[in-house]
Amino acid sequence: QVQLVESGGGLVQAGGSLRLSCAVTGRTVSLTPWAWFRQAPGKEREFVAALSWGGDNADYGESVKGRFTISRDDAENTVNLQMSSLKPEDTGVYFCALLKRFWGRHDDEVTSWGRGTQVTVSS
Repeated sequence: QVQLVESGGGLVQAGGSLRLSCAVTGRTVSLTPWAWFRQAPGKEREFVAALSWGGDNADYGESVKGRFTISRDDAENTVNLQMSSLKPEDTGVYFCALLKRFWGRHDDEVTSWGRGTQVTVSS
């Protein structure tokens, strides 16, 4: 059974950076497409970033392009999200997700979810 555990969230000032990590057990990260989603209070969950199973193709939501970078560490079996130039609108719970396919962007295309990690960006 695949388990995903996110870490690295916290409180940061606008313009700052955070690195989120998703520890994966039960599946080798190098064989599967992965994604990060987020959900702000009172809003629907939205797509943030995805990484192809080969690790050579990444896609980002429009609001984070140029600021966030998704990657994986095959040795540690983690999927990571480097976030820079953070804005208050980046505040939310960030979820790691195992995708059925790289271009999956909706909940029904996610095989497994982590429980999430809170990111709060103060102005």
